[in-house]
Amino acid sequence: MSKEEEELVVAAIRKAEKNTSGEIRVHIDPSSEKETLERAKEVFLELKMHETAARNGVLFYLSVKEHQFAILGDAGIDEVVPNDFWNSTKDVVLSEFKKGAFAKGLQLGIAAAGEKLKAFFPYQSDDINELPDTISKGS
Repeated sequence: MSKEEEELVVAAIRKAEKNTSGEIRVHIDPSSEKETLERAKEVFLELKMHETAARNGVLFYLSVKEHQFAILGDAGIDEVVPNDFWNSTKDVVLSEFKKGAFAKGLQLGIAAAGEKLKAFFPYQSDDINELPDTISKGS
């Protein structure tokens, strides 16, 4: 993604977090030898996403070379949402990824996640931004 596209993704995170107390992060690995979900779980911990007060962090994880993607929610989310909660969000993201529109896919997925989380974790006037909105990258 270009610098401009990354800025649009960060703007989508900030906008989504105005609807929910949930914390959304994006992490991009150029490549990973590990299974996608296993690596996403590692990144989740590395980014300290499990340390939010309501345990309501969401990670959008991408492994570029392997063309792999995962959405991972924390325990606080998993306790209250249906099992298929992330499926429609994942479908939106993947439909754009298949067109090569990676930034657009992330923007739409992040917006959908913010809307969905709003029902379970609405934004409160005293909410603080517990995690950076920046895109993290592996080496």
